[in-house]
Amino acid sequence: MKRKICIILLSMAFFIQNQAIAQNARLSDITISNTHDHLELVYLNIKGTFTGKMRKAVLSGVPTTFLFFITLHKVRSVWTDKEIVNMEITHTIKYNSLKKEFIIKRSWENNNPIIAKSFKEAQKLMSEINNFKIIPLHKLEKGQHYQFKARAELSKLTLPLYLHYILFFVSLWDFETDWYTINFTY
Repeated sequence: MKRKICIILLSMAFFIQNQAIAQNARLSDITISNTHDHLELVYLNIKGTFTGKMRKAVLSGVPTTFLFFITLHKVRSVWTDKEIVNMEITHTIKYNSLKKEFIIKRSWENNNPIIAKSFKEAQKLMSEINNFKIIPLHKLEKGQHYQFKARAELSKLTLPLYLHYILFFVSLWDFETDWYTINFTY
């Protein structure tokens, strides 16, 4: 009986620890605005993503991808809301240990490689989106209510062959943020 209680308590502690790690990641400082021609995501930042285990994995050369999900709905009172935008943005980081540099590719910048010399700089590039055009304004109706939503997650890593048995720690740094919602009238 004591063994069963001990195993249950250890399992619960492991589950709670993993939930705490996953819950640390959050979106913050989200700002949307409009330019003359577009609705624009001026700034988005994700915090609490680079845990010690994730940093070790990145520095060992494991490519890591953050996924950002962005949706825009026209809010309607009688009908269901109409989806106007549904997009996925990716940021990928890979460490080159020979050159001691980080290569970051961001899909919204045509995946052109950006080279960062420090982990701090690479972390900043991975964690933020700025000046991203969401939709041309002519596709929105003046006086209508809209809902912008954003969420981020770490891409589920698929390792070749049986490496996932050896590198079991990779699952310890999975994260997914809650949806961040902004309601506005255009």
